Amino acid sequence: MIEQAKKILRENPYTCVFVKDDWCFTSIDRGVAPLLQCLEQNNVPSGFCAADKVVGKAAAFLYVLLKVDTLYTDVISEPALIVLKKYNIKVEAGEVVKAIRNRTDTGYCPMETAVWEIDNPEEALEAIIKQRELLRKAPAE
Repeated sequence: MIEQAKKILRENPYTCVFVKDDWCFTSIDRGVAPLLQCLEQNNVPSGFCAADKVVGKAAAFLYVLLKVDTLYTDVISEPALIVLKKYNIKVEAGEVVKAIRNRTDTGYCPMETAVWEIDNPEEALEAIIKQRELLRKAPAE
């Protein structure tokens, strides 16, 4: 299943792909948005495989809550790798980086920063939702 998810990710403009048996979810949304959407809608079967362009610590916690079995990512942060291994999630990564950078490359990703000191998935979810609201209210740069 992970090979199928990787193939779909590589051959299409998706940011993430989830696969289990004959079920498939794809998204072109960036960041943690598709993961939060799946959590909020509770529409993902546990034990799925995922392929994702970039996984930071925030996304890693969301994948734990979504009960992913195996994850492939092009880029993963060291803290995300630690989270996934702690929860026995199989991970393949193209590149491991110290931390995920923000979209303007002027610092670290705000979601990564929001969960940097957190070790619990439920606490991380609260911090991610809070950070999402702060980002929505922030003036555009």
